[in-house]
Amino acid sequence: MRLRLPLVAMLAGIASVLGFAPFQLFPAAVVSLAVLFGLLARQRRAGFGFAIGLAWGLGAFLGGVSWLYVALHRFGGMPSVLAGFCIFLFCTYLALWPALASALFVRWRSGRSARDALLAGGLWALSEWLRGWVLTGFPWLAIGYSQTPPSPLAGFFPVLGVYGVSALVAMLAAGLGIMIQRGPGRLLPWGVSAVLLLGLGQSLRSVTWTVPDGEPVRVALVQTNIEQDLKWQPERLQQWLALNLELVRNHPAQIVVLPESTLPMLADHLPVGYLAAMGASAAKGGGEAIVGVFMRDAEGRIYNAARTVGDGAVQTYAKQHLVPFGEYSPPTFDWFYRLAKIPMSDQTGGSADQPLIELAGQRLALNICYEDAFGEEIRHRAGEAGILVNLSNLAWYGDSFAQPQHLQIARVRALETGRPMLRATNTGMTAAIGPDGSVVGMLPPFTRDVLTLSVQGMTGLTPYLRWGDALALALAGLALLPAMWRRWRR
Repeated sequence: MRLRLPLVAMLAGIASVLGFAPFQLFPAAVVSLAVLFGLLARQRRAGFGFAIGLAWGLGAFLGGVSWLYVALHRFGGMPSVLAGFCIFLFCTYLALWPALASALFVRWRSGRSARDALLAGGLWALSEWLRGWVLTGFPWLAIGYSQTPPSPLAGFFPVLGVYGVSALVAMLAAGLGIMIQRGPGRLLPWGVSAVLLLGLGQSLRSVTWTVPDGEPVRVALVQTNIEQDLKWQPERLQQWLALNLELVRNHPAQIVVLPESTLPMLADHLPVGYLAAMGASAAKGGGEAIVGVFMRDAEGRIYNAARTVGDGAVQTYAKQHLVPFGEYSPPTFDWFYRLAKIPMSDQTGGSADQPLIELAGQRLALNICYEDAFGEEIRHRAGEAGILVNLSNLAWYGDSFAQPQHLQIARVRALETGRPMLRATNTGMTAAIGPDGSVVGMLPPFTRDVLTLSVQGMTGLTPYLRWGDALALALAGLALLPAMWRRWRR
């Protein structure tokens, strides 16, 4: 195999980034995978397919998540060469999943276009699902996320979830790549199938899966815009405490939401009376506030948490899905923390059965930072809630693709669940997302401001809330059956 093919695959992987925010050129994802599967259709050896898929994955992930370098080097203090090497190793691991899907595609393809397109969709969905689960998972840049509105495929999110949409993208792309490789005269059947699939997706976008529940509530989403390298300086702590208190006092609402770790310390180390003063300010405005702060239990375990302050009883939520190497150390990786200086990096995950937060007549399902990248975990709490709420601090990644990509992920969670999603972030993107995935209000990033608007809670179950990823995985398994049957017969 000549080096030209992996190089083309890598360039196609880089081009896939254009399908995601901030670019959101959703056809780019289809074109990128079409190039990949077009190259794979020419191969006869699974090893060559693995190499081509690995090259595609390296292009996609080095181009799409290299913002992790900012956290390690600029804010974590890791030497630049070592930080770059760690990011390369991490992206290489992520690239193993499309490489595995590519190798199996070459090994199992039948040479029949429709059957091979189905095989590609099934393999891609299963590989992304595994990437989002193995070693606690990292589902960022699953190809389905590229299909947020106005993509016609967005109509499938409430039914199949992000992995089901990934399967559809891969199926369309493989059909296109295979047809082009076999000659332009074969494009008509693919075109008819694509039009039918896109038409069905567009029709599903008009389906209303959930209905309003209760009265609309007035919410205020706070964006503090505190730089990460200043946030943890002890001499500035009083400044940040005063800022948070002032923002709550000056922006009354029924529900005021502040960002993740907006109070950068343990709750039991806060000045005496501080939380009471914030609660009084929220109550004076007719509501209560949700504030991100670290909490410690009786056994000394530390949690990345959110708690309410106001006239009502204290309610809390502790982050369940922690970030490896950022919020806890996997076994044998203590050396990592000797190189990177990350505050509050010895945390404990919250329990899976935490109650919902009840404010202003609404039940809120909270999640913190990248927890909303795990649709199955959000689903378990969303069915009984009317509104989803995300508290984040993406200042770790500077001015990068991380912020708009995270907003795009939140839009998919809103679509899957049929619930509005509220996001309060430190530096961006603070936003309110409708149950149809539309951004109904957003603050400019890297500004200190508060987004105040009215939000309607929703009730009812989308197909995804009923079945989760099981439906998409079952369909992916069915797509593999012809190839498995063919191999068994041989």
